[in-house]
Amino acid sequence: MKVLLSGTAGSAGWPEPGCRCASCAALPTGHRRPFDLTVDGVIRFPFAGLPDGYAVCAGGLGLASPDGSALLCLPPDASPPLDGPARYDMVLIDLLDRPERLGELRRAGMADDETLVVAIGLDHRVRSEAELARRLRLWGAIAVSDGTELEPARLASPEPPTSPEPLTPPQRTAGHVRRALLLGGSRSGKSAEAELRLAAEPYVTYVATGPGGEGDGEWAARVRAHRVRRPAHWETAETTDLAGTVRRAATPLLIDGLGTWLAAVFDEHGAWEGDRAPVAARCDELVAAWRQTPERIVAVSDEVGMGVVPATASGRAFRDALGRLNERLAAESEYVALVVAGRLLEL
Repeated sequence: MKVLLSGTAGSAGWPEPGCRCASCAALPTGHRRPFDLTVDGVIRFPFAGLPDGYAVCAGGLGLASPDGSALLCLPPDASPPLDGPARYDMVLIDLLDRPERLGELRRAGMADDETLVVAIGLDHRVRSEAELARRLRLWGAIAVSDGTELEPARLASPEPPTSPEPLTPPQRTAGHVRRALLLGGSRSGKSAEAELRLAAEPYVTYVATGPGGEGDGEWAARVRAHRVRRPAHWETAETTDLAGTVRRAATPLLIDGLGTWLAAVFDEHGAWEGDRAPVAARCDELVAAWRQTPERIVAVSDEVGMGVVPATASGRAFRDALGRLNERLAAESEYVALVVAGRLLEL
């Protein structure tokens, strides 16, 4: 199966004609044309009027070819199919629209490490080609130029490819970063960035360390917003036993966040006005577990070094404890970044 992508953008192209947004303004006219797909030189999408040996599957979104390979095209708003081949050799998917759909495909076994995942429908929902490339590295996908011809990796010719585009599935960057720490102030976008990093994973456990919002309507609304934004197939664990959770992890963890966890630990040990040695011991346990984690972790924490000096001794003690914890975890992490206004500053 040979797949020609004559266009890789959304329906209006990227840049979108007449659009003055920062994303479109930075690109030349016609940078990416509207999505257009041709398989083996004769079959266009939507798939219809097929030659002998080809079969449409997955509700019209999939194509099985005579060579045994299978292609899935997942445009915006389309859910992963419940029928069709057990596995696809190539997936063309709009990853700017709910990237967790790729995680669902991987969870179901329809996409694996040998599946070539190519992003389509590219447009000004992402601010730049550089930001697009960063996200795709996290998700184990690629973007190709208009006019690129692709072939499933297991069927590719042994001769060196003439196209500069990669023809084999890239490994997810997240797989090389076992420990990632994201720091930021309130409403900085740090939680959204943490979720984005793991969006395409088949299995994730979201570790919620804060209260559920009982009796506090504003906090409850924040908790609901976080729950709605998370992929439905993620598991949730509500606990303050972070060290134990990390040691026992069997899936990637997203910990949100360390500030609320530390506040809960202060509460548990009566440390706001009392002995703080138990808090230090709990932090030691977490750092030790973080160093030896069996699974990937993305943790969110508050950056406390840029605020005013707290007016109370207990407030200063909390600030100091969280600052030291952030520093210790950062020293044991492969990736650390400060999130400001939704932008990443890698540290």
